[in-house]
Amino acid sequence: MRDKPIPKSRLGETELDKADQQFEAFEDQIKSLTLDEMNKAPVLEQEPQTKLSQNEIARAKDIYLKPRRSIQSQEKFNEKFRESYNFDKEYVHFTAENKELIGENVELWTKPYAGMPAEEWEVPVNKPVWGPRYLAEQLRRCQHHVLEMDENRATDRDAMGSYNGVMVAKKTVSRITCEPVTTRKSVFMGANGF
Repeated sequence: MRDKPIPKSRLGETELDKADQQFEAFEDQIKSLTLDEMNKAPVLEQEPQTKLSQNEIARAKDIYLKPRRSIQSQEKFNEKFRESYNFDKEYVHFTAENKELIGENVELWTKPYAGMPAEEWEVPVNKPVWGPRYLAEQLRRCQHHVLEMDENRATDRDAMGSYNGVMVAKKTVSRITCEPVTTRKSVFMGANGF
């Protein structure tokens, strides 16, 4: 960061100090914007890209995903989580959609539990595929928050006037969506359809 400039007058020095205080107040406000506050933002509803009929789903070739590569873990698996892991590794039928780069396959890494290998996946989009439940859940969690200044709320007041603007999370946008495919041969259990 650059050094503070040296003003030529006393008035310039006071203005520079005020600006410095405002920047510090803004930084404090940004730091106070926690993940809990951002998660309160409403999720933006989006129209699905893939609309398949039951006949199209039934005629589609079953695609079973396998990790492209795997890196073993040095940690030891905690056996208390064995039942949960067995549930999460079950294969489920789903369709993934890339909302940011439409039509482009999704590449991601998963490591659902300590002691399990890290796995790299390439998930085709806009077609029904079979993959582990933990992969589908991770795809479903791919979201980001849109931040915006709320100009209606006053943040500070001094001799020069009042200052408005507070950083708020406006909405939550899904980057990648993952929806279950329901047919006679696919059965889902658990929350959120998986």
